[in-house]
Amino acid sequence: MATMNFSIPDDIKDKFNQAFQGTNKSAVVADLMVEAIERKDKQQRSKAAIDRILERRKHAPTVTDEEIRAAREELRA
Repeated sequence: MATMNFSIPDDIKDKFNQAFQGTNKSAVVADLMVEAIERKDKQQRSKAAIDRILERRKHAPTVTDEEIRAAREELRA
């Protein structure tokens, strides 16, 4: 296992120690890091998906309001 050192404000350290008193704090920090990594990966996948959608929209055929109205009327008939 690797060791990491972080500097954090004293009040955060105190609150963390109080909240997780009696637990394996290294495991808690490792779990939080895993969650942060997963959240970051999800954000990157979402951004990539949005970028792909926006790129496809650039090449999509355009339809006028009148064409949309006509299609609606045709389907209602």
